[in-house]
Amino acid sequence: MIGPKSPSAPFASGGLSTGARPIPKDLLREASQRLGIIALLAGVLWIVATVAGHIAMRAMRMSDQIWTWLGTPDLIAAAAAAISFGLFVYARKTKRDPNFILNLGLVYMVSIAAAVGFLSHWNPGHFVPAVVPQISWIGVIVLIFAAIVPTSPRKTVLAGLIAVSMNPLSMFISQARGTWDFGAPIVALLMHYPDFLLVGVAVVISRVVTRLGQQIGKAREMGSYQLGELIKRGGMGEVYRAKHRMLARPAAIKLIRPEMLATNGEESTIAVKRFYREAEAAATLRSPHTVELFDFGVTDDETLYFVMELLDGLDLETLVRQHGVLSAPRVVHVLRQICDSLEEAHVRGLVHRDIKPANIHLGRVGLRDDFVKVLDFGLVKAVAGGNTEHSLGTEIGRIPGTPAYMAPEMALGEAVDGRADIYALGCVAYFLLSGRLVFDAENSFQMLANHLKSDPVPPSLKSGVAVPDELERLVLSCLAKKPDGRPRSAADLSRSLGSLRLPQWTEAQASEWWASRRAAESPSGISPNPQAPALSQ
Repeated sequence: MIGPKSPSAPFASGGLSTGARPIPKDLLREASQRLGIIALLAGVLWIVATVAGHIAMRAMRMSDQIWTWLGTPDLIAAAAAAISFGLFVYARKTKRDPNFILNLGLVYMVSIAAAVGFLSHWNPGHFVPAVVPQISWIGVIVLIFAAIVPTSPRKTVLAGLIAVSMNPLSMFISQARGTWDFGAPIVALLMHYPDFLLVGVAVVISRVVTRLGQQIGKAREMGSYQLGELIKRGGMGEVYRAKHRMLARPAAIKLIRPEMLATNGEESTIAVKRFYREAEAAATLRSPHTVELFDFGVTDDETLYFVMELLDGLDLETLVRQHGVLSAPRVVHVLRQICDSLEEAHVRGLVHRDIKPANIHLGRVGLRDDFVKVLDFGLVKAVAGGNTEHSLGTEIGRIPGTPAYMAPEMALGEAVDGRADIYALGCVAYFLLSGRLVFDAENSFQMLANHLKSDPVPPSLKSGVAVPDELERLVLSCLAKKPDGRPRSAADLSRSLGSLRLPQWTEAQASEWWASRRAAESPSGISPNPQAPALSQ
């Protein structure tokens, strides 16, 4: 498993937000450092260009002296160089807010554009520009800044338009001074309309740059995994298809929305700590019938996430709803695999607390069909050492577990152990055999009351589907009101299931069933898309 970050050291971000997702702060810091380097180079260039200009004028015999006088153009260049060096020094400070530096960079761009514009039109002299549409250095500067300064489209448009307006503005000033008569004022705008078009190009460049930063931030928020398309949305969050950026390993990322965590900062901190504790416990489980947890963590907006293996198949609830009840041998085959997963968890002092058909996946693993994976071990509860502390499931403001599959002691809020999962597994078996819930109820409270007080009707009587007597008695024993009346452990239940005098569900039968399903759902012969672990409702 890839090691998660500490709750006290969440993923580095908190940077520029240009929409739904902020750019990571380290990327903004790198951008601000690049801006500083560009400012340094610009400052040097202003000095070199000014000196080289005077030397060139002397060489071309336009002046008898290299330094005739320090006129306004030289002062403008000196001011631009001073501003450039000042920004470089300011950006070098590592503790500066990169957002502020990048915003300052837009102001710097406008000031440099003003310097270029005034220098170009202050005193045209022998170099009167042709009054034709043209792209100026200011347009180039706007494009360069769009590529190196991540910013929102609105800021890019605003700063860009002000910058390219410096050319027409300097022409108006030159005309007012009487140094250049270019005709009607509209000429100044028509001459530089290509620069205004480049502002639109700059917006596109800026969007590309910022979106790349956002994608990097999104990928970083999920550890080493790149999010793909949405697979499923449930009551607690979403599941996305994902891929490891280095290993190209497919995975599913399950997000738990921050609003489900807590109502204030203190509760949120407690929930995050419990999330880490419980996820670390779940990550130690190695049963092949427990969904593998690759990674987990918390994003900057306090969204919890699990990175799990991507599964091929469907959950038991969907299986029964779409294809009807399972045969008794197949039910035994499925239940024994679930017991294998639960036994390891219970031995380690963990109780799942939300065993239900939607949290049990059936499909293909390797070359084996009808292979069970138990899901949602991220909401387990540690009970070793008498720990009765609420788990993440309770902390996020919902009843831990699902009422239709909840053991009586859980409904009462009493201490639970592995036998609560045995009860829930009995409810699952009842559903697989009959297609019905153990109890019918109009709401959750009535459902919990039935689990506390009502005796279950045998599944064969409730649904009219024949169920072998031995299996039915074993399922009803799992539904005993008192934990002592149930099988002592998942291992005991598995042994009892294995001793039933029933035909075995064979690998050949499983393969035949899945082959017929795949053929029906995909006429081209291509297997259906992999499914992600289910979300608790």
